[in-house]
Amino acid sequence: QVQLVESGGGLVQPGGSLRLSCAASGFTFSSYAMSWYRQVPGKERELVAAIVSAAGSTNYADSVKGRFTISRDNAKNTMYLQMNNLKPEDTAVYYCCAHRPLPFRDYWGQGTQVTVSS
Repeated sequence: QVQLVESGGGLVQPGGSLRLSCAASGFTFSSYAMSWYRQVPGKERELVAAIVSAAGSTNYADSVKGRFTISRDNAKNTMYLQMNNLKPEDTAVYYCCAHRPLPFRDYWGQGTQVTVSS
């Protein structure tokens, strides 16, 4: 059974940093591309960053480029999102997503709240 558990969210002041973790189990983690999404009430869930399985290539939303870094540790079955220079507009629930290769399917974690406020 696929399980994704996010942690590391919380309240932080503007300009601060947080590191989110996504602990994965129930599947071959190293074979899946992984992503972080975020969502605020009343808006669609948006892609924040993604990392492929093999080469570790990454992709970022323009709004977080240069501030966020996605990474993964295949030995620990864990994905991370280092978030620096946080802004109030980064406030959202952040979700971990695992992308199963053929047959395609996405698995989601329960989300972790990030609030950036003074």
